[in-house]
Amino acid sequence: MTVTTHGVAGLRPPELVPITGADGDYDGLLERIGDRRFVLLGEATHGSHDFYRERARITRRLIEESGFTAVAVEADWPDAYRVNRYVLGLSADNDARAALADFRRFPAWMWRNTDVVDFVTWLRSHNDTCGHAAGKARFYGLDLYSLRASMEAVVGYLDAVDPDAARAARERYSCFDHVRGEGPEYGHAVTLDLMVPCENEVVAELVDLRRRAATLMSLDGWAAEDEYFFAEQNARLVHNAERYYRAMYRGRVSSWNLRDEHMAETLGNLAGHLDRLVGQAKVVVWEHNSHVGDARATELGESGEHTVGQLVRTVWRDDCVLVGFTTDTGRVTAASEWGGRAERKHIRPAPEGSYEELFHRAGGNFVVNLGPGAPEVLRGPMLERAIGVIYRPETERASHWFGARLADQFDAVVHVDRSTAVEPLERTALWDEGEPPETYPTGL
Repeated sequence: MTVTTHGVAGLRPPELVPITGADGDYDGLLERIGDRRFVLLGEATHGSHDFYRERARITRRLIEESGFTAVAVEADWPDAYRVNRYVLGLSADNDARAALADFRRFPAWMWRNTDVVDFVTWLRSHNDTCGHAAGKARFYGLDLYSLRASMEAVVGYLDAVDPDAARAARERYSCFDHVRGEGPEYGHAVTLDLMVPCENEVVAELVDLRRRAATLMSLDGWAAEDEYFFAEQNARLVHNAERYYRAMYRGRVSSWNLRDEHMAETLGNLAGHLDRLVGQAKVVVWEHNSHVGDARATELGESGEHTVGQLVRTVWRDDCVLVGFTTDTGRVTAASEWGGRAERKHIRPAPEGSYEELFHRAGGNFVVNLGPGAPEVLRGPMLERAIGVIYRPETERASHWFGARLADQFDAVVHVDRSTAVEPLERTALWDEGEPPETYPTGL
């Protein structure tokens, strides 16, 4: 994909709608969403407070005004389900901080931060005003990294409802005991032929759990069906995670696609479950732009990657809206290496030839309306920023920028020109100190 450079001329209302902090900031976006069932809200970084804040503002309105029934996030299924129990009033957790306690795996700050505490607190307060369970909004995770935690959740569920089935599940999942550690260690061992894959065992457990579905779901009304769905999804996750961790050592594209296929499949299963439980489901998704956007409009898509946004558009083309988020500069919470400590880093100013630099020259914070009527300046291809849980300014261009056609990738974009770092619940001296100013360049 050859990246081009466009001027800012022709970029004006109605393409740009200012964000002022007023209640009506997203009136136009909500009007565009209408009665669609799936709204995917992205982020250009995993560590920007402003993205969490604006997604929460939009999500609250979708729940209160448009009847949305669930929030599904880029997080592990069992960890997020503890939050789900809390917001439904079904757990012993005293507050939102306690409900987020299972988010211990790196990068914990993605969900153990002050913005998520505020949103989960609001969600519980909102649900407490609902007279019936069907009217309450739920909270789920879509990701597949929780191989061992999900196995433990399946066994724990069966211990409570069917001890014989729990013993069988333990026996099947003991296959993974041949290697210590989590999924990456398992995938490495299989790749080196140090152990036999556990594929047959995880498939057998998933099939057996499904065979018992009717009996298990008849135990105690909607709560029993909800808990069975939680367990079945964990068993499905173990199956998909086993494939994912084996694929990790075959190449980036195959493992990326397995992960996004799992998240899209989980979203579809979740919608079907909620359709049966509470009526037609309407779900807000919180994930990184690299998952929410349509890969067919990016250079990553040209290399064979696909995304949740692309898969959702394929299945629910007229029933979804994809919203990206961008920033020019500011600060971000990120690590310097995988498994590293959270740091508060400066975001380098966007380079010429990027959408972020284009929006910076337009000035301010605003919603960018995209779609078929978008002006040529938003059709690119131009550079787009992507900062995950790791930020390496020393390799800025190679690590954090890719070519994209924004008007085909998203239906709208929220631009925050100067963003601030999300605040972890477990702040450290390294985060408090922040990146020294003298390492912050004046340009790229």
